[in-house]
Amino acid sequence: MNHQTATTITDNWEAVRAACLEVLPAHIIAFIENNRDMEHSEGQLIAALHMVQAHFGYLAQDTMHAVAQLAQIPLAKVTGVATFYHYFRLQPRGKHMISVCLGTACYVKGADKVAQRLMDELGIHFGETTRDGLFSLDSTRCLGTCGLAPVAMVDNQVYGPLTPTDVSVILAKYVKKEKGTAE
Repeated sequence: MNHQTATTITDNWEAVRAACLEVLPAHIIAFIENNRDMEHSEGQLIAALHMVQAHFGYLAQDTMHAVAQLAQIPLAKVTGVATFYHYFRLQPRGKHMISVCLGTACYVKGADKVAQRLMDELGIHFGETTRDGLFSLDSTRCLGTCGLAPVAMVDNQVYGPLTPTDVSVILAKYVKKEKGTAE
């Protein structure tokens, strides 16, 4: 079944498009519009959401609403896709991404204690970002450095073997670095 054009579905299409232009960049709008009238156009939803996340770093509610409006897909479906796939983030990430390995080798050697110390010092849990936007914390199953277990990675730098007391030193390094660039 071919989809009707958005202008026949939405009486106020120009207003909808103008509102979406305030939220999404033109290249993403063009992508969605180019695919909207194709058969099985809903198959392009994941690609559109990837584009939005690549541009903004995460999927905000207003951007998902704009995608739904432009694609003529219910917002519930867009939100469902965004929350189902682990790859999509609904919150902004911090400037520095911390990933704690919780794979078997790391876990056996105390990664859970390192992770708990990170959560305590940062005041966040896995999947969250500090209020100042400096750090985000995630867990991973393997960083491929089992010989250094337990390990964590900050941005692209691997640290290990770690103890809970190493956490303060590592975090201080990044905080100091940020203060040095802010002055």
